[in-house]
Amino acid sequence: MIIEIKDPNEKQAIARKVLEALTDWFGIEESREEYISECADWTFFAAKEEEEAIGFLCLKETGKATVELAVMGVLKDYHRSGIGRQLVERAKETAKSQGYEFMQVKTVKMGMYEDYDRTNLFYISCGFKEFEVFPLLWDEANPCQVYVMPLK
Repeated sequence: MIIEIKDPNEKQAIARKVLEALTDWFGIEESREEYISECADWTFFAAKEEEEAIGFLCLKETGKATVELAVMGVLKDYHRSGIGRQLVERAKETAKSQGYEFMQVKTVKMGMYEDYDRTNLFYISCGFKEFEVFPLLWDEANPCQVYVMPLK
């Protein structure tokens, strides 16, 4: 079940639970804490199973016509079960209904790390298209791949 969470404390608690369980992707504590802090102000969707949060996705506005999938995570036991896709679909519906024309997401460029290659393939399978790579946005070891998707 995908639900929108409005309470800032609940958002942060869910984000902490999920991100701290996904250190392969969110291993840098400073970055992880930044996501947890900032998600309180973002549009937040949680995937729940029997009242337990098993994943989440946050949207933030990056321009008048564009919203960014700022952070998402699904507990490893639920990978490849459709939860991530359900979160993205709900985010797309909401962003479209709010008048956004595009959704973007940033991840590490394909070919750098196996875990992130799976992330890239997931975003592509959801309909995102390669937009641009920023080699030094984060650092040399983590070139930033930007994907975009029209919300028509």
